[in-house]
Amino acid sequence: MSAEAAALRLGTTVASTAAQIWLGGKRRAQERDLPIEELARVRVPGVKFSRSVKRQFEQIADAVFDRLEPFLEHEFRALEEAGRQAVIDAVCDTFAAADLSDEALLAADAQPAELIRRITRAVSAPIGLGEAEGSLYERLFTECVEYYVRIVRSLPVFEERAAAELLVRTSTLGGEVARILERLPDRALFAPDGTDQDTAFRRRYLELVSESLDEVELFRRASDRAAAQVRLSVAYVSLRATGDDTAWRRTAPALPRLRADMSDWEETPGGEGSGMRVESALRGSARVLLRGEAGSGKTTLLRWLAVTAARGAFTGELADWNGLTPVVVKLREYSGRPLPAPEAMLDGVAAPLTGIMPRGWVERQLDSGRTLLLIDGVDELLDRERRAVRDWLRRLLSAYPEVRAVITSRPAAAGADWLRREDFTALHLDRMTPPDLTAFVRQWHQAVRELGEELPCPVEDLPQYEQSLLASLKDRAHLQSLAGTPLLAAMLCAMHLNRGRHLPRDRMELYRSALHTLVHDRDADRNVPSAMDSALSLGDKLILLRDLAWRLSDNNRSEIALEQAAVHVGAKLRAMRHLDPLDGEQVLRRLRDRSGVLRSPAQGRLDFVHRTFQEYLAAEEAAQEDRMGNLVGRAHLDLWRETVIMAAGHANARQREELLGGILDRAETEPRHARALRLVAAACQETLPEVSDELAARLDTAVAALLPARRATDPAALAAVGPSLLRWLPRSGAGLSEKAAAYTVETAALIGGEDALGVLEGFTGDGRDRVVEALIDAWGYFEAVGYADRVLSRLPLSHYTVTLTHSAQWRAVTGLASVTGLSVRYPFTRFTAVGEVPSLVDLRLHELRGEVDLRALRHLPGLMYALLMGDNMTLRHLDVLADLEHLRLLYLGVRGTSSLDGLRLGPDMVRLVLWNVTKTTDLAALGGCAHLEHLQVVADEICLPRNLSAAMSLPGLDLSLHDVDIAAWLSSPDFVPPKVRRLKLYDCVLPEDPGAVDFPGVEVTVV
Repeated sequence: MSAEAAALRLGTTVASTAAQIWLGGKRRAQERDLPIEELARVRVPGVKFSRSVKRQFEQIADAVFDRLEPFLEHEFRALEEAGRQAVIDAVCDTFAAADLSDEALLAADAQPAELIRRITRAVSAPIGLGEAEGSLYERLFTECVEYYVRIVRSLPVFEERAAAELLVRTSTLGGEVARILERLPDRALFAPDGTDQDTAFRRRYLELVSESLDEVELFRRASDRAAAQVRLSVAYVSLRATGDDTAWRRTAPALPRLRADMSDWEETPGGEGSGMRVESALRGSARVLLRGEAGSGKTTLLRWLAVTAARGAFTGELADWNGLTPVVVKLREYSGRPLPAPEAMLDGVAAPLTGIMPRGWVERQLDSGRTLLLIDGVDELLDRERRAVRDWLRRLLSAYPEVRAVITSRPAAAGADWLRREDFTALHLDRMTPPDLTAFVRQWHQAVRELGEELPCPVEDLPQYEQSLLASLKDRAHLQSLAGTPLLAAMLCAMHLNRGRHLPRDRMELYRSALHTLVHDRDADRNVPSAMDSALSLGDKLILLRDLAWRLSDNNRSEIALEQAAVHVGAKLRAMRHLDPLDGEQVLRRLRDRSGVLRSPAQGRLDFVHRTFQEYLAAEEAAQEDRMGNLVGRAHLDLWRETVIMAAGHANARQREELLGGILDRAETEPRHARALRLVAAACQETLPEVSDELAARLDTAVAALLPARRATDPAALAAVGPSLLRWLPRSGAGLSEKAAAYTVETAALIGGEDALGVLEGFTGDGRDRVVEALIDAWGYFEAVGYADRVLSRLPLSHYTVTLTHSAQWRAVTGLASVTGLSVRYPFTRFTAVGEVPSLVDLRLHELRGEVDLRALRHLPGLMYALLMGDNMTLRHLDVLADLEHLRLLYLGVRGTSSLDGLRLGPDMVRLVLWNVTKTTDLAALGGCAHLEHLQVVADEICLPRNLSAAMSLPGLDLSLHDVDIAAWLSSPDFVPPKVRRLKLYDCVLPEDPGAVDFPGVEVTVV
């Protein structure tokens, strides 16, 4: 009997027994022996409804199966087939003989342990089982009773006369039961050896950890309704981490890209991008110091590790962590008191159980080497307390050297070498990439489904909210740039949910919310000791940060020496008369450690974690201190652009007139800077609450002077103005030169959004080449199917090559009947799908992956030009090329295809290029391609392919060789004098005697 079959039988037994209790009722005990199908038919009227009930209990059986199958896979290895069958039969027989009625369940107070004791007393133990079989039987029966009780306790309580209706309505019962069983630790498989008391306590402890830590609070400040708890195991998203073994990480301040195209939002094969998945990074070391900025997901990751360890549910690279006992220590709970001894380590998470914990249990777990020690928040303690953490940890790991440990901190509180002596590997949690952000948004919306009626919208509308937010993130670069951490991404998700799928177009509100969260609210909500110890209010902290931001910007700098910054903070504190005297250096370090917006990019240096925060705060300081004249004088400088734009939002009415009026005055009198000044004035409209009629008219005139776009640099510069520019863009190419119309299309594409798509639709009737090409290129910036329907379907595509940059475009292109040229520039694994576009004449696949079965080309009867390239592909069925009677030009990547046996070329083939040739590539098949006119062989590196003479023997051929070892060929047994018409040698290894390549009748060129 296989583990799969055994788990299925047990799952069916447990679910059937529960169904008999629920469906059979008290009056019809005889019905309890019926199968689920028959019982549902008898008790539930109607075929459809009875089928629905049957599916619910099948889902419950599947949930039990999922829990038992890995366990049985492990345990069955030690048993013979007969022993396996005997154990499963014994468990099912005991279930059949036991009194599992509702009366018996109530008599046991619905407690699994008591029910097992009653059954054991009442039902004879199975006979004929050996020691191993008997032990497995006991564990399996105990586990199945546990599942049974959990399932029955989750069934709705109802009047018997309403049973049918309730059963039909309870469409989520199977999923709910699966979630209940999922929370149970995988105890039977991973319970360690030890006393019965240790095993029983570990069982209860893991269940408590699994339950109590499997929750995460959605962003509180966005909405009180969104503060409810949801399951962490649903909301968790894997992050990326990079090695952090240098003492300090110097990274450039984050700057928003003008607009990323949709290919940036697609996960590349192999997870290419910044860093590796954190699970992969953790696997490589038993001791990890995990560092990350505020809101980067450190605590959430630790909780997920604890819950997953408790359930024994690690997969993939962390699968060998199953069986570890998680111990979570929240350091902020030990501020002002000694760090915990082993017996006190469970107080924070499992306080309700510590009174019944066997003496020495934690020490035995630590000593076993099967403990996962998770220590959260070095940075949340006061400065003077952090040194004690290192000493405490050193002593603990010295006593228990086999313990696995993960410790978290913000970088400012613990350098990468803080625990180097203890053999800790330092990792740094990276900002989320666009694919990470996509995954986060999807998981967030999946998690909030469980809030049900607490949501501000119907649950069935959540997919629309999810897609709407992703579209906004893709269209608005500043949103994507801001949402680089789980904390701020969650803030955007909650704000979007509670505003009915709308985010403010004004960035000011987003930045203000983010700053308040990072600087004060988050620590205050969590009662972080190092924050509670501060005498500064949110307003006080913002005053200090504004002053510091202005000083940096005023000196055209992005970072400052810590010592110098401390002097500035001290001076500002002395001016804040409502505060008691405070030490500037101490306050600055606390702001750096806890504010979430400052960091140390290098030892002794300070900067803002995100350039946007410096610009926002500097702009607010300029408005508070009335420095509009200063901003006017710098408005033409790129470095000051964002500060000027946000100052327009912070300013009062008089200041706005001074700022914008002064910028426009300069534009009229300074021709050298006129364009830059008009651009920044136009961009200010994004943040302006209101302006006078006179100033509005001047702004309209300034924008009109910028249009239409005339130079290659114009689209990016104009798009930086933002969505407000779209109202001034032409709605068609009428009256515009071909170049200006194309640049206008590019400008709208870079701005993005629904309004931009409306502008582009107006240009679909312009048949000029540059305009059509610009519209095709703009596809990468928009949702694939919608753009194809509204724009590409109205273009004469038969004369152009359509470029695909991400996989979502493939489905859309199959619906464009006029496409004849296709260039695919993303990793392409479904070569057989090329037949879905039978109209192709020109096919270029630049990043093929896997097996390439050329028989798919038979579906492209008109194919004339093909490029099939890729680092990780293997060509199959080369003989099919002979069937392509119109194919004239072919580029083939052959690195993964050592033999070209079977290669045949159609009658129209005149040019063949073999790319990525290696020393193992056999060119013998080229001898049968006598009608070929041009052949190019390009090697990966200097080498001599096998049977090069086969190509050299083709009369009338123009042959080009790149990076081929000609000297080695001349001295090889394969050498025969070439018969080709022309031979061009590019970067080849030549013999010492130049005359050795003077072949009679061959025109030889050495390049």
